Amino acid sequence: MRVSIKIGDIFSVKVDDEHVKYFQFIITDKTQLSSDVIRAFKDLYPAGSSVDLKTIISGEVDFYTHAFIRVGCKMGYWEKVGHHHEVGRTDHILFRDSGDVGDIKIKVSNDWYIWKINGEMKSVGKLKDENIKAERGLVYNPESVIYRMKTGQHLSINYPE
Repeated sequence: MRVSIKIGDIFSVKVDDEHVKYFQFIITDKTQLSSDVIRAFKDLYPAGSSVDLKTIISGEVDFYTHAFIRVGCKMGYWEKVGHHHEVGRTDHILFRDSGDVGDIKIKVSNDWYIWKINGEMKSVGKLKDENIKAERGLVYNPESVIYRMKTGQHLSINYPE
């Protein structure tokens, strides 16, 4: 069965036997492989409970990331629960990536670049100031997204400091 996915759709993620969290598809980032960008919410809800969509999207955002939403649906990692047209601001979201990702010899990179959604990638060399707080700009698989929603941490990859 094919799931129709569009900006504004909200998905539930089972984080343990008794709780779920939610994320919303907010925009497509043409700068990063035309990938889906989601905002994941911090609030934990009882599994099986009926939660108003406005309540979900009014909650605190835990993080933003690029994700393979359709793959997660196909594999049963999350479930579409509804749609809300309000997706929040996206002009403040800053992503970063390094040319040194995956190189186990590099512990601290001086080859960083940053971008805002659908904006130009800019080389910044060493990360400093607000760029340090930028979200990792990789496109994450469903397991990595769920791991971060459950633990607040990224799955371990060779990602430099």
